[in-house]
Amino acid sequence: MTQVTLDSASLAWDKQDGLIPAVVQNHLTGKVLMLGYMNEAALEKTLSTNQVTFFSRSKQRLWTKGESSGNTLQLIAIDKDCDNDSLLVQVIPNGPTCHTGTESCWPDGNAHPFIDNLTNVIISRKGQSADSSYTASLFERGTKRIAQKVGEEGLETALAAVTNDKEELINEASDLMYHLIVLLEDQGLSMADINQNLLARHTKAAK
Repeated sequence: MTQVTLDSASLAWDKQDGLIPAVVQNHLTGKVLMLGYMNEAALEKTLSTNQVTFFSRSKQRLWTKGESSGNTLQLIAIDKDCDNDSLLVQVIPNGPTCHTGTESCWPDGNAHPFIDNLTNVIISRKGQSADSSYTASLFERGTKRIAQKVGEEGLETALAAVTNDKEELINEASDLMYHLIVLLEDQGLSMADINQNLLARHTKAAK
């Protein structure tokens, strides 16, 4: 993995008594996971180990996420904002991030990425009565029907592109993405698994 770098000297450490807020985001899904604070030593350790480390204000020491629970945060990318006084940290989480056992410290989903929320809606339809929703009816009809719909929507998406019908292409691509998410859920997978695979391919190709 490429070593992540950031010029710590460019950060405005003096604004908040040597601490800078760090928003942690899932690199694969875009979901915001938690907010922590870093001092210079925490940032340096994060960059040198690729394991996200904070400064614990309650314990007054460095704290590597997951040091007791094992639920670590693998650093993928880090960036500073326009005022040099906050950080956006992109990670791949190893287990739930919140101390309560949830994936995110914002568990309700009200401010999560749309695809993530759509996936959760699709998951909630699984096992419901077929007449309650189109999604539920797809799950009841089984893998073959869901896979058939993915094939049909894939063809219609390609045809819309060939005819240069951009509005139709958007509609058909939307149908394709929806049915693909349903198929992945039917198979016990998710878009995060696809993103992980694409990331692995990208990383390998970049070497």
